[in-house]
Amino acid sequence: MILDNKLGITNQIELARAEEKISKQKAKQLFDSGDINKVEIGTFKGLSFIHNYLFCDIYPFAGIMRTVNISKDDFRFAPLMYLEASLKHIDTMPQGNFDEIIEKYVEMNIAHPFREGNGRSTRIWLDLILKKEIKQVIDWNKVDKDEYLSAMKRSVVKDIEIKHLFKLALTEQINDRSLFMKGIDVSYYYEGYSEFKTEEL
Repeated sequence: MILDNKLGITNQIELARAEEKISKQKAKQLFDSGDINKVEIGTFKGLSFIHNYLFCDIYPFAGIMRTVNISKDDFRFAPLMYLEASLKHIDTMPQGNFDEIIEKYVEMNIAHPFREGNGRSTRIWLDLILKKEIKQVIDWNKVDKDEYLSAMKRSVVKDIEIKHLFKLALTEQINDRSLFMKGIDVSYYYEGYSEFKTEEL
């Protein structure tokens, strides 16, 4: 099924390519323009701002809470009927230390509030919380794709594995532009997008 898009694209491969290019350009702009400093930290409102920023030129639902149930592989994300309550709960979750921040991130991943682009938006959201609260971010180049994806699957039941992976990848280079751009590339690679380098767009 081809997602409804503003580009009038009806071919899945073509849409994926356009989505990667345009939203990576927007991720670069988010950092370089300083708009990243406008994001409300640790709330759904902040995540919605990021999602809308990345995808507003592509999807009409950018930044808007999904209106359908979604799943990936054999995992069903938060049912629509509980989604709003779930997001309100996440907003109130503490984020004062590393463990609390990762627990909040895991909950937001389970919520998966958007129709598409959840992972890519939420990883930026996560780094902004880490940056504000503990003055560190994740060097995503140090987080192996397969280990990350399997740890995230298991995080629903037990988050010890994802915490361990992230802890090993923490860095104090919180304002490093190159690290941010490379992080976007890795984040997209997790989702199967690797045609364009953010830095070169």
